[in-house]
Amino acid sequence: MSQANQPSSPAVDLDQLYDPPSEMIVKGVMPALLPFHVAYLDVATFFCLATGSAHGLDASPRGGEPGFVQVLDEKSVAFADWPGNNRIASLRNLTEDDRVGMLFLFPGLEVFMRINGRAQIRVEPALLERLKEGERTPKTAIVVTIDEVLFHCGKAINRAKLWRAELQLDRKAVPSMGEMKAALTGMDKARASEMDEGYYRAMRGDLY
Repeated sequence: MSQANQPSSPAVDLDQLYDPPSEMIVKGVMPALLPFHVAYLDVATFFCLATGSAHGLDASPRGGEPGFVQVLDEKSVAFADWPGNNRIASLRNLTEDDRVGMLFLFPGLEVFMRINGRAQIRVEPALLERLKEGERTPKTAIVVTIDEVLFHCGKAINRAKLWRAELQLDRKAVPSMGEMKAALTGMDKARASEMDEGYYRAMRGDLY
């Protein structure tokens, strides 16, 4: 049966299944940054950026030195777009739909921070200069105008035991990047270790 001909699922009454959020949770959703939000942004080194368009959705990781997401004012933040795999899916999505979600993780802390808003791709030299990393200047910057900012409980972190060092995966537990590339391209598996070496060399030494 095709997806179009499948019977629709009955509507789920979410209000019957879940309790309403507490007053404190509701009040914690703010329309602008407060000093404690800024304090977390000052130490932030990683977040995931969610974007979308008529072609689909995308979520991409973003990382940098503490404070790489800079506060422009209480309603806006900016960050550089650094080289990745050159799909530039997030940037392409923003040319069609400016809505974004940002989910920050803080290593060792049991809390997330979220920013939802509207984003613009910017190329003003002064802004790009402000977002430099060492001698590297980004090609573009993304400026997010905040609709809402909130903290999110860290239960998922503890369910995943994310910060437990003894639970870090052994690389050999899953196929390596080289092995996957060899399978996708039909290359000799013997080249997998060579491709692995090139991958990790690029991931650690060619960050910008």
